[in-house]
Parts: sequence; C-alpha cells; structure tokens
Amino acid sequence: MKNRNQSLDALRGFAILTMILSGSIAFGDVLPAWMYHAQVPPPNHIFIPAIAGISWVDLVFPFFLFSMGAAIPLALQIKVKEKAGFLSIFSVAGRRYLLLCFFALFTHHLTPSSIAAIPTAANYLISMAAFVLLFFQLYNNKNEKYIRLFSGLKLLAYLLAVVLLYLLPFNKDGKGFSLYNSDIIIILLANMAFFGTIIWWLTKNKPWVRIGILPFIMAIFLAAGEPVDGWAKSLFNFNQLAGFHFNWLYQFDFLKYLFIIIPGTFAGEWLLKFKDVTSVENLQRLRSHSKLIMLEAFMLVVSNIILLFGRHLLLNLVITVALLIAIYFLIKQMGIQNYPLLNRLFMAGAYCLLLGLFFEAYQSGIKKDHATFSYYFVSSGLAFFMLIVLNGLELTRMGSPINHYLSLNGKNPMVAYIAGGLLLTPLLYLTGAISIFNGMNTNAWLGFLKGVLFTTLVSLITMLFTKKGWFWKT
Repeated sequence: MKNRNQSLDALRGFAILTMILSGSIAFGDVLPAWMYHAQVPPPNHIFIPAIAGISWVDLVFPFFLFSMGAAIPLALQIKVKEKAGFLSIFSVAGRRYLLLCFFALFTHHLTPSSIAAIPTAANYLISMAAFVLLFFQLYNNKNEKYIRLFSGLKLLAYLLAVVLLYLLPFNKDGKGFSLYNSDIIIILLANMAFFGTIIWWLTKNKPWVRIGILPFIMAIFLAAGEPVDGWAKSLFNFNQLAGFHFNWLYQFDFLKYLFIIIPGTFAGEWLLKFKDVTSVENLQRLRSHSKLIMLEAFMLVVSNIILLFGRHLLLNLVITVALLIAIYFLIKQMGIQNYPLLNRLFMAGAYCLLLGLFFEAYQSGIKKDHATFSYYFVSSGLAFFMLIVLNGLELTRMGSPINHYLSLNGKNPMVAYIAGGLLLTPLLYLTGAISIFNGMNTNAWLGFLKGVLFTTLVSLITMLFTKKGWFWKT
C-alpha cells in the first residue's frame, strides 16, 4: 500500500493489541497493581486520582495517538502533490470526524451489555449483526467492478444502523438511545484526527508554528484552572450553541492530547523525508548497531515505566540520562549525517522525555487520569523511542517477523478495536466457551493467560481481514 511505513504500522499494532490485552486480563485481586491503570488499582479498581505514577497500560493510548499523528503527513501526501486547497482538507477531516463519532455511538450502543442488563442469545446475535453492518459501512472496496454494489451496500448498512439505534430499547437503563452513551476513546480519536489534520495542513511548511501552538493551548488549560473568570475559561467551557449542548461531541479538554498528536506529526514527516539507508556501507553499519540502539531504547521505555510507577524519581532521571548519552554516542559513532531519521527521532524523543521528567513534580506527579503535562511529554518521548525500537526490529532477522506481525494488526486498527466486543465476545457466550475464560480468573498466570488468549483471537481475526484486503476506513 502507498505511503505506509511498516514500523509505524507496527507501533499502531502494538498499541491496539496491548489495549485489548489490558482490557481482557482478569480483574480483581488476581494480578498485581502494575498490570492495570496506575490510578485504578486492584482489587476494587476504583479511580483514585491522588495516586501518582504510570504503568504500561497508561502508555497504550498515547502510543496509538502518536501513531495517528505520525500517519497524518503520510495519508495527506497525495493531497500535497495535488496542491489541494484548505476546503478539500477540511472536507476530508470533517467527514472522518463525523464517521468516527457515528462509529463511537453505534458500537457502544450495540454491545451486548448496552442492549440489555442481562444479554440473551438474541442480544448477542444483534451485536454480531452490528459487526456485519460495520463491515459494509467501513470496508474500502478497491475493485471498480463492484463500486456501485458496495456503495449501495454502504448506504443500506448506515440506514439499518440508524434503524437499530432507533428501535432497540436498550433496557439496561430503560432510556433508549443517548448521545452521551458513546465510546469516549473513539470520540477523543475523532477530535484528534480532525484538529490534528487541520493543524498539520496549515503548518506543514511552518513546523515552528505548529510547535508554537502548544504553549497557547497550555495557557488556556492553566487559565481554566484558576478561580478568576475570563475569556480563556469561557473558551475552555464552551459547550453549547443556541441551547444545543454538544459536549458529547467536542470539549476543549480533548485538545490536551494534541501534546501527543503534534509531536507524532513530526515523526511522520521525518519518515517521509529521510531514508537512512543511502549506501551498502550505511546499511551494514546500521544493522550492526541497531540491536544495541534498539535494546537501549527499549530499556528507556521499560525503566521509565517501572521507576515512575514505583516513584523512584531521581534514580529514573539518572538512568534515563545515562541511556540517552549512550544512544547519542552510538549514533555519533555511526555518523549522524548518514542517519538523519534515527538522529531526529532520538533528539525529539530525548527532548520530550526529559521535559516530561522535569515537569514530573508539577500537578502532584505524573498521572494518566487526570492527565498531567508530565504525562503528555513523557509518553510522547517514549513513543519516539518505541518507534526506534520497531525500526530496529525491522532490520534484524528475528525481529522482522515480529514487526510484520504487529503491522498486520496496525493496518486494520478499527477491526481490531471492535472485533472483541461485537464479534468474539458474543461468539464465546453463544458457544459456551466463555465459561473457560471466566474459569481462568483464579490466579495471576491464568488471569494473564486469559487476556493473551483473547487478544490472540482478536489478532487472528484482524490479520485475516488484512490479508484478505478487507480494510476498514473512515
């Protein structure tokens, strides 16, 4: 496929699979606290905002956001070459925004637990039917012979989806369809896809302007937290127009994730612009050093997770600086001028990570919820290094198959995201196999294995779709 980068697809695949894994492992007192969101610890998994620190689960969403930001320049290269105008880009971004918002509403309403408090076999079948409707809504048919057919099926699928949303009683709360009953993760992604696309397009030739936007967004967040009213606080709280409340669709608070999306756009630009393999000699040198660079970059990710979760802040800073120095001298030894992509990913990652660690004490320590500025910068920095890790894997004999496997999932993230809830879970209940999964909630090993098995099954479904060319696009 054009304008794709396997390492970026692999990062997206890694993020989506770990997202599924984190949501399918055993809950309660079976697994240790670091296996869950840091602010939602076991055994009760009640949100405790005072807890500082991050776990590996807290990096899943920002890694996906980062890959979304990096994909924007790659996806819009055709528009750049066509010299498309702003209205064309606004149309593309707006269409994707609306489709993602509809996707968030439809998928959340059609999960078995939303249809009924105690789902029946019929409810599970309705959820599976919703998955089929999503296929025809989002399948990107490339065969000109069947364009009319699939266009008609797409329209019919959307009409049937609207009918389902209108007719189903949703007896869980007895209130029926609600604009506020949606998948908040997809709503966030919809906002980030829209604003990230618009900002990148307007600043594609002015990267410093793109960076300069972030302090203004930060200023509005800081002003909104002050007791004194002002225009900035009014802008932050703006959520209705002519009596119509649209906070289910947009909130200024969502824009905090631009601190991850915008750094990601730079990674995407560099993936397009720079090719580190310019000669056989450079390729051999890169391969010979890639294992060590990859290992040290991965150690950066792991050590920051462990030490920030355990609150060993000074030790984490010392180890981080030491690893950054080691990676820098490795790149310098190879010849920085020969590897501009690797060098830029490293420099941006080091800057974001160190900035995040310097912000760590602000807002009572790094947290995903409620998200802190330290969290945005640290997770962005670690995303750069995870991309370096995956680039390194691609160059090794053992790592290349891993990269390929992850990329097969990353090329079809919408299938991976929804297959578990609307297809696999209903199948497990209808066949009775769910009892096997529920029976694994007895100890740590089985509780983790439960998540691995569920994630593997979703991955196999996703890879089947990818290999068949059944890509879901908005």
